[in-house]
Amino acid sequence: MGIPAVIAHGGAGPGPERGENVKIAVRVASKILESGGSAIDAAIEACVVLEDDPAFNAGTGSVYRTDGSVLVDASIQTCDGRLGFVIAMSNTPNPIRIAAALLHEEINGLAGKGAREWADKRGFRNSEVEGRTPLEGIGDTVGVITRDKNGFFACATSTGGCSFRPPGRVGDVPLPGSGFWTEKGIAVAATGNGEVITKNLLSYRILNKFSNSSDSLEDSISWGLNEFIDDSISVGLISLSDTGKGVGLANTDMPWSTWIGN
Repeated sequence: MGIPAVIAHGGAGPGPERGENVKIAVRVASKILESGGSAIDAAIEACVVLEDDPAFNAGTGSVYRTDGSVLVDASIQTCDGRLGFVIAMSNTPNPIRIAAALLHEEINGLAGKGAREWADKRGFRNSEVEGRTPLEGIGDTVGVITRDKNGFFACATSTGGCSFRPPGRVGDVPLPGSGFWTEKGIAVAATGNGEVITKNLLSYRILNKFSNSSDSLEDSISWGLNEFIDDSISVGLISLSDTGKGVGLANTDMPWSTWIGN
């Protein structure tokens, strides 16, 4: 058994003024968890709230790529080893729902046109994402980690990609170990400069540090930021373990919020 909990972030770039937006997603997840719902459902629905909020670079608020297209990525992983991720999908306001559907499939990931065709065959929403003008240096991925009353963990992330990048670019969000990693009793999600996060396999390294040392969760995240990330590069992380509340740390004003039940 476990104590239900949720932690969510709104990206390394948006700023603390969007913390209220993140709190809305956390409340949605907390209600699901309080009623006995699963960590998976809570993570998905909280992530959908963030995707539906145009303040964030995910789903409906996704930025234009350099060719004017709007392409989205998303991922979800559970502590029992299941994984689903989608890359560079068009016409997909809520890519986290397609990623979540892959938790029940033999394949783990889908990309581009093939991902959209797979989703169409299964009746997932297909509608144009209007997009918004990119902002220099903003990498506002969204992410949610949940723990339900059974001690089960789920981690969901979603993004419209990084500003001023070509249509084929892939960041850290859909890449296991980079933008996210979850094992029994622990989950980590990253946001910010996807190239640096990916090259350093940041989420997995921080999780591994915590699991194989006496360091606290906060110390493990601080270690990851200090060891692998230059201060000039925007990166933030959230994490949740099987004890205590969630931890959020960043070298920017990352908006994040957490809740822990009884």
